[in-house]
Amino acid sequence: MADYIEGKRPVIEALRAQMPLISVLMADNVQQDSQIKDILRKAKQYDVPVKTVPRKVLDERSERGSHQGVMAHAKPYQYSSVTDILKIAERDAEKNNGAALVVLLDHITDAGNLGAIARSVDVIGASGLIIPGKRSASVTAATYKSSAGAINHVRCAQATNLASAIDRLKKAGFWVAGASEKAQHTVWKAPLYGKIALVMGNEAEGLARLTLEKCDFLVKLPQAGHVGSLNVAQACTAVMYEWMRQTTVRAAEGE
Repeated sequence: MADYIEGKRPVIEALRAQMPLISVLMADNVQQDSQIKDILRKAKQYDVPVKTVPRKVLDERSERGSHQGVMAHAKPYQYSSVTDILKIAERDAEKNNGAALVVLLDHITDAGNLGAIARSVDVIGASGLIIPGKRSASVTAATYKSSAGAINHVRCAQATNLASAIDRLKKAGFWVAGASEKAQHTVWKAPLYGKIALVMGNEAEGLARLTLEKCDFLVKLPQAGHVGSLNVAQACTAVMYEWMRQTTVRAAEGE
C-alpha cells in the first residue's frame, strides 16, 4: 500500500472512507478552495492532524507529481493471519449453528474489486477474507474507497500459499466451493450451507488449475441474459447471499 495519497479528491475520499491516516500534509501556499476546506473539515471530524509544509516537501514525496498541494500520509494496513481467521470462523460457527463463511480470492488483481468484495464480506457477516501475498491486489486507498470503509471491519489475511490455506480450512471442517463456469450445477442446487470456504478466481482467467483441484465442488450462477458473466465482485456477492439464504433456511427448519 502506498505511503502517500496525492491530490485533493483522493485525500477527500480517503478521509470519507475513514482510511487510517497518520496526517494530512498541506503546502504552505495552497489556495483555500472548497476542496481544501472540505479536507480541513473532514480531517478535524476524524481527528487527523493537518501539517503545513513547504511545497517542495510535497514535490519530493510525490510519485506522480499530481499532489495539488495536499497529500495524506497513510498507515500501512494491518493484515490478519490465516490462523486469526480460522479462530474467528470457529467462534462464528459456534454462534450460528455450525455455519461460517470464509472467502478466498485466487489472484484478484483489481484493488477496487477487492474493496467491493470486502464490503459484501462485512454485510454478509463472513468470518474473513484470504488473499495471496504475491501477484494479487492488496489493500490500498482504492480498496477503502470501493469498500465504503468496510475494509476497516473485515479481517483480511495474506497467505503465502493459497493452496495451503485451503488445506487448513478443510482440516477445520470447511467444504471448499469454487466459483467457475466449468461447474455442472448452479448455486441453487449446490450445498452452499454450513462451514463454506468460497474461492473466487482471477478477473480474466478464473480459478487456477491447482485451486480448481483443491475445491470440493464447483458452483456457477444461473444466467438468462446476453452478457457472458458478472464482474467478480458482483458474482462473489451473489454466491455469498445464496450461502446466507441456504444456511438461514436450514437453521429455520432445524437441520
